[in-house]
Amino acid sequence: MRVRVGVVVMAALLALYIVLVGQRAWILLASGDPVGIAMGVGLTVLPLLAAWGVARELLFGVRAQQLGARLKREDALPQDEVAIRPSGRVVREDGDAVFPRYRDEVEAHPDDWRAWYRLGLAYDAAGDRRRAREAVRRAIRLESADRA
Repeated sequence: MRVRVGVVVMAALLALYIVLVGQRAWILLASGDPVGIAMGVGLTVLPLLAAWGVARELLFGVRAQQLGARLKREDALPQDEVAIRPSGRVVREDGDAVFPRYRDEVEAHPDDWRAWYRLGLAYDAAGDRRRAREAVRRAIRLESADRA
């Protein structure tokens, strides 16, 4: 729930940023000064890049959540017993201990999106967020290709 609230707050702040920067960009573009026009163009491009980045991350989150829900319906989520800290994070040593099984599963079935998703969960449990996101992105691409 906290993540969703954070996402809504960040999206609202981005919208406010885009409006405020858009106003400044318009003023600079209308100034007629070459430096002001250049700055206005820059202020127009930056919010667009920010919106693209946020939209991309939101889509990733939605797709990852859909795949996780699908695995849950299929009763295919990992059932490993790992200790959880009060913060909700997995104890890293436990995450490291279960990781090899999911790595081996991906090596045996490299085109299985379910294996990649579970590997992403194992990476996350082991504390490697970058690789966890890469594995889940790969799962999303493979699952999308399966549907096509």
